[in-house]
This record gives sequence, C-alpha cells and structure tokens, in this order.
Amino acid sequence: MTQDFPRNLRLLCSYYKSIAEVCRRLNINRPQFNRYLSGRSMPSANTMRRFCDFFGVEEHEILMPHSQFQRLIQVRPTATTPKDSGRPETEHMEHIGKLGNTGLDKYLGYYFEYHISMACPGKLLRMLVCLERQDDKIYYQRTERLKESPHEKTYHGVYLGMANFLTDRIFMVDYESLTSHEITQTILFPTFKNRVSRLTGLKLGVSGSGERMPCAARVMYEYLGQSVDVRRALALCGLYELDSPEIEDSIKKAVTNDIAPGEWHFRARH
Repeated sequence: MTQDFPRNLRLLCSYYKSIAEVCRRLNINRPQFNRYLSGRSMPSANTMRRFCDFFGVEEHEILMPHSQFQRLIQVRPTATTPKDSGRPETEHMEHIGKLGNTGLDKYLGYYFEYHISMACPGKLLRMLVCLERQDDKIYYQRTERLKESPHEKTYHGVYLGMANFLTDRIFMVDYESLTSHEITQTILFPTFKNRVSRLTGLKLGVSGSGERMPCAARVMYEYLGQSVDVRRALALCGLYELDSPEIEDSIKKAVTNDIAPGEWHFRARH
C-alpha cells in the first residue's frame, strides 16, 4: 500500500501544470509533500481527506494497487480535473496571466507607496510594497502601518495581489487579507529607462472609515531595491502631515489630488 499510494499521488499530480501548483492549491509545504510523493511518509487522516477532496477521489481508491488505480483514472478523467477549471473566471484570469506575465521582472523588489490616505483624508500615507515572481506569475504584498493618534495602537494591514503588464501599463489588483473587506486596484506607468526609480499612477479602493466610501487617489511608488531591512522600512511607514519635511516635495506634488482646468476626468499624471 505504501508503494502504491505515492505512485497514485504522482499520477494525480501529473494532471496539473506542476507540483508547485498542487502545493499552492492545497496550501501544503513542498518538502512535506515531496515526502509523500517519494513514499517516505504517509499523510495523516486529515491530510488524506484533503487530498481526496482536492483530487476528487475516494480514500480507498487512492490506496488501490497502482495499475488498478491507473485504469480507474483513465475511464474517469473528470476526477482529476481541477475543481475550478471549468469556471469562466478561471479561463479569463489564466488568459490575462498569459498576456501579462512578461516585462515585469525589472520591477521586482521593494517600494515605498505614497498616496493621500482614504481613511484619514488630508494626511499622506506611506506603505511598503514587495513584488516577487512565483513560477510564471508576479505576486505582491502591500503592508500598511497605521496609527491615527499617539495614544492608539498601531494597526497593520496586509494586502495580497497579483500584477500584470499589459500594453505599457502595470495593472495590480489585491485584497485586504486580514479582514477581506476590501479589493484595491492600482494602475501604474512603467519606466522606459534601464533603472527603476519612481512609478506613478492611480489607485481605486474604499476608505477604511465606517462610511466605506469608494475613492480614487494618485499614487507614487518609490523603488528601494531587490532587498531591504523590512523592519526598518516598516518603521518609516505610516501617516504624515502634508507639510512634513520627512516627505520630499516632489512626492507630495505627485500625489496631490487636484484637477486642472480643462480636465474632465480624474487622471494620473506621468
């Protein structure tokens, strides 16, 4: 049984793009999963149930002799089809990912993000952003450090999302991972220089206050490098007064939310 199970598990994984995809979908540690694939370890009852639910098979089936299990899978291919592969949104997102999975490597690394706070109007918010590649996708994390007054506890918000590069624009969509109460979209101008310095654009989201008002704001990304001291970088994040000497005037100007005469829409400024 212990020899048949890893062979059956490898067969089920072969219907997916990669072992990494299976681990990501199952939210399981890759080294531990490799031990199951090699037969060095058997999953617990709870983990076995998760495997069976994910692959669409029964526990007694995944423990069958490999030749018998192989015949079973061959006549029942839908059992190994990813659960969401037939959903329209999956097809659309995969299509977008294929269109926009190149051209972003030069932008990987850490940034300070600046915009006028939606939760605290009239103050400038500095956040820490990290873009990184995982397999063929670009994922990112935006970390917010917010303390509205000296007597209040510091609040940390973590936004997780994916970035795409489509026709000379960087499109970013993320969600607030701690409460799942917000989805934010950001569109940035890329730089056509060899060296990444600053990126500007617009972001759309909702205010963190009770009214949850939809808002748009100009935004600037300031490139910090491929690696940073995250603790020190986060210590510099938070709310700033608009006249604070700690924020450069060029940054303040870039994120000012004014509309010039003759402008009919709230537009990004390159």
